[in-house]
Amino acid sequence: MVFSKSDFEKYTLVTTDKLRYCDADSQGHVNNAVFNTFLETGRTELLTHESLNLLTTTSGFALANLNMDFLRPVFWPGEVQIYTGLSRIGSSSLELQQLIVQSNEVAASAKTTIVQIDLTTNKSKKFSEAAREELSNYLLPSQ
Repeated sequence: MVFSKSDFEKYTLVTTDKLRYCDADSQGHVNNAVFNTFLETGRTELLTHESLNLLTTTSGFALANLNMDFLRPVFWPGEVQIYTGLSRIGSSSLELQQLIVQSNEVAASAKTTIVQIDLTTNKSKKFSEAAREELSNYLLPSQ
């Protein structure tokens, strides 16, 4: 997969994570399990954004699906940028498209589906119209 500058510009949310020594092996390669943590950082940044704040005492999110393509290694020391956008807004679910980038090179591409849940019933919870409207600001252009 080849990504251009215009691919990065589609994303309205970019988060940075600093790599930790414990994330890597003795050669400095970051363990692929840590890539999931990077994706979580990007998701959490979106869900707790001041304009949304979808994580509350009564609402949370459950991971329903995660597909990731590993494209190149990430190396310690340094940092990564996590690009996060929405490819679909459902009635109670979000499909996120995310990129993990180091030194302007895409290390992984992921598509994740998360479902908003009511923490008292543990069942899916529909988004309010206000939340849907605000979430639409994070929609990626159709491909």
